[in-house]
Amino acid sequence: MVEVREAAKVLSQARRVVVFTGAGISAESGVPTFRDALTGLWERFDAQALATPQAFQDDPDLVWGWYEWRRTVIRRVHPNPGHEAVAAIEARTPRSVVITQNVDDLHERAGSAGPLHLHGSLFEPRCASCARSAPVPGGEEPSEGRRLAPPRCEHCSGPVRPGVVWFGEALPEQILETAVQEATDCDVLLTIGASGLVYPAAEIPKVAAMFGGTVIQVNPQPTPLDAVAGINLHGTAATILPTLVAAAWPDLS
Repeated sequence: MVEVREAAKVLSQARRVVVFTGAGISAESGVPTFRDALTGLWERFDAQALATPQAFQDDPDLVWGWYEWRRTVIRRVHPNPGHEAVAAIEARTPRSVVITQNVDDLHERAGSAGPLHLHGSLFEPRCASCARSAPVPGGEEPSEGRRLAPPRCEHCSGPVRPGVVWFGEALPEQILETAVQEATDCDVLLTIGASGLVYPAAEIPKVAAMFGGTVIQVNPQPTPLDAVAGINLHGTAATILPTLVAAAWPDLS
């Protein structure tokens, strides 16, 4: 595949690499996206309607139960070869960083060190009142889901909320600033499984291209980022990325 060989050459010569991932790479591991049909208790609800500050204020038990169910789903799945290939790219390019729109921990479990979570993480709950970090609850939720009262903050007794960015909330300022700076400075940005429709995150690949970085897109479907990418690799992350890594660094094969 000519495009893979071209991308491998560019990647192997890069000194600074940004790997930018979206829902597609996690969906390949079985993590439901917001577009997927829900089951059990949740089939009566719109997922996006549950992901707002107002929803948590109106019915914290419903929203906390929904996110605990999502965390259980993620704990039951595993990183796929795409996640493992991302970790391999990091290992071969020390000045590299993963920027993800995903709120799961699959990059961490695959070996990535300190990915930047633009939209927060299901594994970093915090107090809705004082914003202090809270412990991640243990245990698993039933597959059909249930309402569940959120725990209370051990510092101020306020309700603990999921550590994600809800619709209508701003992205974490420091993480966004770091992500933009990394995109500005990189030689190569790999965008993987990102729809290119979620803003402001979708600006990150555009920033890399604007400042002279080569954007390589991995996605089975066309996206608005096709026009930004210098190289488009059409396929799934689990299929394309291991092939790309093997071509860039044959000694890893």
